[in-house]
Amino acid sequence: MRISGYEVGREHSPFVIAEVAQSHEGSLGQAMAFIDVAAECGVQAVKFQTHIAAEESTPREPWRIPFSPQDASRYDYWRRMEFSFDQWALLKEHAERRRLVFLSSPFSVRACEWLQKLDIAAWKIASGEVGNREIVEWVGATGKPVLLSGGLTDADRLLGVARTLEERGSSVALLHCTSRYPTPPEEVGMNCFADLLERAAPRPVGLSDHSASTVPAVVAAYLGASIIEVHLTLHPRMFGPDVVASLTPDGLRSLVEGVRFASTLRNRPVAKGRRLDGLGYDPAIFGRSVVTVRSLAAGHRLTRQDLAYKKPGGGLAYDDLERLVGRTLIRPVDRDTPLEWNDVRPA
Repeated sequence: MRISGYEVGREHSPFVIAEVAQSHEGSLGQAMAFIDVAAECGVQAVKFQTHIAAEESTPREPWRIPFSPQDASRYDYWRRMEFSFDQWALLKEHAERRRLVFLSSPFSVRACEWLQKLDIAAWKIASGEVGNREIVEWVGATGKPVLLSGGLTDADRLLGVARTLEERGSSVALLHCTSRYPTPPEEVGMNCFADLLERAAPRPVGLSDHSASTVPAVVAAYLGASIIEVHLTLHPRMFGPDVVASLTPDGLRSLVEGVRFASTLRNRPVAKGRRLDGLGYDPAIFGRSVVTVRSLAAGHRLTRQDLAYKKPGGGLAYDDLERLVGRTLIRPVDRDTPLEWNDVRPA
């Protein structure tokens, strides 16, 4: 899979996406600030959600969690979060100025039309919309790469949607996800990620994580994740439903570094012999030799108490100790003298 100028696959370092979602709180300036911070953290892409209240919802939509006292209803919240088409264009331009791939999940056909008009590089279909045939079919008709998140879908259904999109000409990546904010460690489900990695091959598989920790992403990168998506917050005390499941800028920078490190560990296997050669291992420096523990006269018959095994190497080895016991010295030796076979009479 190719997204903009990036090759996405197990043989490449993971494509890291900073998810802003609704954390901009409807402020264009705040959204641009998120883009700036994401760029400074070293990610490859920044992602939003394109909501158009009247196109995707009705005033009767219930709150899932009534977190926003300033909005009378969920519908009012969506309206407050809206950006116009021109504002989305400004955000995309700003992201590209910061050398980021701009992504946004559509939640209506109108949102799809807007994003297509903006010529986004790839589609991200959110967990709750994977079962929305209207959006899936619309997106599939474009033939662009698609990222499918499986937080609310089992693997069989997710793979079925992937095959449908591929039949229409799209390349597809699948993201393991747990739609709990935040996700406790016991629910991250790295076993499910590993299962999806195997079942979805050779498609790229990634992790969309809500644990507010860098650990799952680093583990996933070592296992073979091609994509990592995590939420970003500018500060842990910001308002919004996603903040508790988000990384701060310092956390995101740490994740990017950890993911790259883990990916290198995975993709650069080391042969033991070559590793030792590369370390410049020298037995004369790191090894040990059989030496005398005190000065001994010629004609002395060696006992085990006369001998020790000390650095440096290059002399007789530990296995030679017992063979020396009982031999007679041909010449006098000082303390800590490394012995050679020509120092003793033959057995």
